Amino acid sequence: MKNFNLSDIQLTKYLFFTGKGGVGKTSIACATAVGLADLGKKILLISTDPASNLQDVFEQELNGHGTNISEVPGLTVVNLDPEKAAAEYRESVISPYRGKLPESVIRNMEEQLSGSCTVEIAAFNEFSDFITDKTKEKEYDYIIFDTAPTGHTLRMLQLPSAWSTFISESTHGASCLGQLSGLEEKKGIYKQAVNTLSDEKATSLILVARPDLAPLKEAARSSHELNLLGIKKQVLVINGVLQQADDNDKVSKLLSEKQTSALQNIPEELKDYPAYSVPLRSYNLSTIENIRKMLSSDNLIPGGDYKPLQGEKNLDDLVNDLFSSGKRVIFTMGKGGVGKTTVATNIALKLKELGAKVHLTTTDPANHLNYELVIKAGIDVSKIDEAEVLEAYKNEVRAKARENQMTAEDMEYIEEDLRSPCTQEIAVFKAFADIVEKADTEIVVIDTAPTGHTLLLLDATQSYHKEVERTQGEIKGAVANLLPRLRNPKETEVVIVTLPETTPVFEAERLLQDLQRAGIKNKWWVINSCLSLVDTQKPFLKAKAQSELPWIDRVKKLSDSNTALIAWRAK
Repeated sequence: MKNFNLSDIQLTKYLFFTGKGGVGKTSIACATAVGLADLGKKILLISTDPASNLQDVFEQELNGHGTNISEVPGLTVVNLDPEKAAAEYRESVISPYRGKLPESVIRNMEEQLSGSCTVEIAAFNEFSDFITDKTKEKEYDYIIFDTAPTGHTLRMLQLPSAWSTFISESTHGASCLGQLSGLEEKKGIYKQAVNTLSDEKATSLILVARPDLAPLKEAARSSHELNLLGIKKQVLVINGVLQQADDNDKVSKLLSEKQTSALQNIPEELKDYPAYSVPLRSYNLSTIENIRKMLSSDNLIPGGDYKPLQGEKNLDDLVNDLFSSGKRVIFTMGKGGVGKTTVATNIALKLKELGAKVHLTTTDPANHLNYELVIKAGIDVSKIDEAEVLEAYKNEVRAKARENQMTAEDMEYIEEDLRSPCTQEIAVFKAFADIVEKADTEIVVIDTAPTGHTLLLLDATQSYHKEVERTQGEIKGAVANLLPRLRNPKETEVVIVTLPETTPVFEAERLLQDLQRAGIKNKWWVINSCLSLVDTQKPFLKAKAQSELPWIDRVKKLSDSNTALIAWRAK
């Protein structure tokens, strides 16, 4: 696999970087922008990443209109704030109804427009202007986007009946498509933007992954979904590849073996695309100087007197607190790939050792649960089949839509909504509700918690169902009982799991805000896969471990020092 060298790659005018959180999308997008500007090109870099730290990288205030970077002649950076855009967009949809509809209906509308799908649409609303602006097309040699729109977003934009008003078209219970209300005047721009995305001569999609199975599978899923929508010009970039393994250093050897295995088992969907690698770097990519080095050289940061962290709180401390405080329902929550399933399993095993009766369940499609180990320990175990409960829920909503004699066009609208992340969460959440009722007699540990938005959406549906005539499936008693239980900190703990890196920590912070909005308390955080707890003698890895420390400190502040650290392991 060749290195990602800008001089050797045929690049199109528009470059979209996409990938799982924490794989290095922003770093590689920035390195590409800076590298091309250094080659004398005129570059526009646009970020729509809510976790963006571009202001820190470029060491100056950025805005949504464009800022010239003095240290990088030829580079202009636009830092769009999708959360702010979503808030403005939400208000533009709802404001015409304020004072005309009951306050309860307004609250329902606000919640329906508060999820991740709204942020995606608002972000696309913002950067579609940059894709279709002929003046900018002539002014810049390359226009680079950090964070591409998802397949779900693009499908929503292509649906004919998604342009109807929110009130008249939301009576069938769609959870995500109200986001498109009031955008009729933008329809032409969106269509042009989607066409540009699928033009192979104009646009390339850069799939960023790490040499690890989870990010590679996520890249394959995104690739397949976007390919079906006509976005076929795709390039794979594997970030963080260890260049030289040291057989004399156990950690270095294990890391190399793990990466090699992942790359040898790369998903079939990705094998036909041009593939490039970017070496693992020992430093934080948080300055222009380091961004410049990313695609060319490493210049090791000396390990100095750095030694592994000692005396940190660990999973035993967390579990002892859960046990002594009498928690009955424990969720592990976090973005994909941070190790939620492993953490949930270990919490369940340790609670069992303390004498508790435990039930462990997961919705992880990859299903990494070690059933033999868990059952042997005497733990009740189950798996919520995500596909099964999702299909049952979809059929429930379809049946209700047919009862209302929806048109074929509206049924297409509903089908897209049923492919949304919210629909999946709600379906799984209803299955959770039945299992959590077991908490009366045993401690229930659940891998993968619903987001705060899902909780509020269900709550809104339940409370205001008659007034807005929504049919979000039947909200049964188990769900009604579960919401108050999750909001009771004496019974429930949501353990937030993250990694000691920029994006995973920022994303975990957003999850925390989401939970707080839903009225759910969080005490404990887990930072998984800490190289800073491992004794390595390789200077490169010591420097890499040292770069984790600022993120560990940040999480400790967020959690009031209720942070359990877990050491990096090969498996």
